[in-house]
Amino acid sequence: QVQLQESGPGLVKPSQTLSLTCTVSGGSITTNYYYWSWIRQPPGKGLEWIGYIAYSGSTYYSPSLKSRTSISRDTSKNQFTLQLSSVTPEDTAVYYCATARTIATMARYLEVWGQGTLVTVSS
Repeated sequence: QVQLQESGPGLVKPSQTLSLTCTVSGGSITTNYYYWSWIRQPPGKGLEWIGYIAYSGSTYYSPSLKSRTSISRDTSKNQFTLQLSSVTPEDTAVYYCATARTIATMARYLEVWGQGTLVTVSS
C-alpha cells in the first residue's frame, strides 16, 4: 500500500520560494506508469492541481502556475519535491502530494493522497 507524507516549512515570506517534499513509502516513484502530483487548497476554495512528475522523470505543470513551479525527485530517497517561486499571500493553502496509475491533471483522478500540510505566506 503506497503512502505519502508531505514535509516542509509552514511559514514562508512573500517573494520567497516555497519548498515541500513528499516522501513515498510502500512503493517506488520509478514504478512504471505512476504519476506523482502536487495539489493545493486555499482556505475556503477548491482543490487546484499544480503539476506532476512521472515515473520516467518527465514533468508537466498547470499552465496557470507553470512559470513559478518546479517539481523534481530524489530516487535514492524515494522523494519528490515542489518548489513554487515568488510566493504571495494568495499562495497560502494546504498542499497535498498524491499519486495515480495514469496521467492525472485533475484532483478527482488521483488515487492516493498524503494528509496535507498548511503553508502560510506572510511577512
